[in-house]
Formats: sequence, C-alpha cells, structure tokens
Amino acid sequence: MKLPFFLRRPWLVVRGTMANRDTPDLAALRAIDDPEDFVWAVLPHAARSFATSILVLPKREAWAAAIAYLYCRILDTYEDLHPDVAARPELLRSFGARFGDDELASPPAISASLARDHRDRGHLLLIERIDLIDSAYRALPAADRASIAELVRNMADGMAWAEETLAARGGVLDDAEQRARYCHYVIGEPALYAMRSLLHLPVTALRRADALQVAEMIQLANITRDIEKDLAHGLAYHPMLRPDLGLATLDAAAESRVRRVREALLLEALPGVDAFARLVGDLAASGVSQARGAAVLMLSFTDRYYSRCAVRAGHAAWPGARRSVVIYANSILATVSARWARRVVGGIVDQFHAASARIGSRDHAV
Repeated sequence: MKLPFFLRRPWLVVRGTMANRDTPDLAALRAIDDPEDFVWAVLPHAARSFATSILVLPKREAWAAAIAYLYCRILDTYEDLHPDVAARPELLRSFGARFGDDELASPPAISASLARDHRDRGHLLLIERIDLIDSAYRALPAADRASIAELVRNMADGMAWAEETLAARGGVLDDAEQRARYCHYVIGEPALYAMRSLLHLPVTALRRADALQVAEMIQLANITRDIEKDLAHGLAYHPMLRPDLGLATLDAAAESRVRRVREALLLEALPGVDAFARLVGDLAASGVSQARGAAVLMLSFTDRYYSRCAVRAGHAAWPGARRSVVIYANSILATVSARWARRVVGGIVDQFHAASARIGSRDHAV
C-alpha cells in the first residue's frame, strides 16, 4: 500500500535532487513494473530541474503534469536522436496522432544504438517502457487526458514544422521570428497547458502573449546552453553560426562567434522576465498556493542559469540565490506567502533588467 502523496512528496523531491542525472541507473528503472513508481522514478532524469517544479504542485496537477512531461520528452528524444532528418517530421506527427483515441498505437521505432551517452539511454528508456506511461495516462480523468492529448499533438506539429524549416535552410534558423516560433511550439504549448490545466487560469490574450514570451525565455536557455553540442550535430539557431555547422571542435574564430551569439540570445531572452512576473502575479494575491511556489522555483532556476550563461558570454555573474537549498527554501516560503513570492520575483526582475542594460551597453552586434 502506497503512502499518501503529501507524505511521499518530500522523499520524491529529495530523491530527485540527489539523482545522478548524467548516469541514471537504467537497470533499476527498467525493473520497475508499477506505472506510478516508474513515472516518479524516471521523472528527475527526464525533466531535470523541472521535476521539482512539478512535484510541488497539488497531487492531481502534479501527476498529470508528470505524465505530460514524459510524453513531451519522448518527442524531444525523436527530434534529438532519430538519424533520418527527412523522416523526422512525419515521425513526430505520427507520435502526436497516436493520441487521437485511447488505443494509443505503438510508438515509432528508434534504435537504442543511437544513444550518445547515458542521458540519451535514459530518454530512450521512456520509449522502451512507454506501456507504463500509457497505463498511467489511461487512468487519468477524461479532462486531463484530453488536455495532454492536445498538448502532445500541438507540440508534435510544431516540432515537425521546425524540422522542415531547419532542413530547408541547411540546419539553421535565420532570424528572431523563426526562433520565437520554434520556442512557442516547444515550450509555449506546455506553458499554455500549464496555464489552463495546472494553474486553472483563463487564457486571455494578455496571458497567452505572456506565456509565449516566457516560453522564449526558457527555451533560449536550452539553446544557449547547447550551442556547441548542436553545432556538432549540424544545427544552429543563429545564422552567424552557419560556417561552424558540423564542427566537433571549434577554433578561436568559431569560439568568438559562439560567444557573441550566446550574448545576443541572452539579451533576447532577458526581457521575458516581465511576462513571467505578470503570470506569477496572477498567483500571488493571497493564501497558500503550491502553483505559486512552483512558478517561483522555476524562475529561480532560470535566473541561476542565465547568470552562469552571462559568464560564458564574457560577462560577470549577477547576485541571487545560487545554492539549490536556498532556491527550494524560497519556493516553500513563496508557497505560503504571496509577499515573499513578490519579493523573490521582484529581485530577479531587477537583476535581469540591470544585466540587460549592462550587457546591452557593450557592442554585441551580430
């Protein structure tokens, strides 16, 4: 008999924090036969820092979000690892199409030999054991299933568009408009899912626009982190990097271009903090709110990342909570105190604005 979720939650958070995400214990994960146990055990390896943000949500929302995230991670795995570039768009769409009814057809095949490291093997394990995730999905209330199905289908269509666009342009997204559209599909759809299904907020025009801007801020973090890795695999999200496609080792000129692009994309991302602050404000009126705590947690991890990103782009880090224990403590306090949430978010907003002005004052034209 399982303990109630509110008693299991602290252990799941601690276990996830301590998990070796770079070298997951695949044998232990593969041995799990219970759908709920598998979802919670594999989530830290699939979602990384997002896993904790999911776990601090109320029980029903946390469970639905965990299942939804694993399906989205599977889409990312097809995008990252499937070797046939021309086949990827149809493969992604076919995965989305399996959610047309509750039958859930077998997912497209992908070879385990394509894994480049242990993290990839952990992601491929999701496809190998998708029967457990599907079992958890089928047991959800109908409204939760419909919302997840809409999310996965929309993401699959958007990622297919991105694959087709990258293929047509030789592996490069040419401008900010294309980057924004890509971010909207990859993170914007999950953000809108979270708004309507996890936070239960009406999706007004302003909230939709804010959610999409937040999506850009979060996905640009992924892009700026993986520039070198993506180049080695023939992908670039900025036209300046076209000469460096396919390079596993960068020379001094290429490293200079990467630094300048990382700086430019950092400046592109930082203004999204105002949209994030408005969305948190919708949750910060009063009372206890696990969703508010989860939002503060996500923003705090994003703040920590971008401060480190600034260092990689040749700038100084800015002040803020950097130790995980402090970030978690702030999230807990934000859950019970709207005033504390506003304080934490306000501090991050001020730091982003100051960093944007400071970095933007240097000639960074690309």
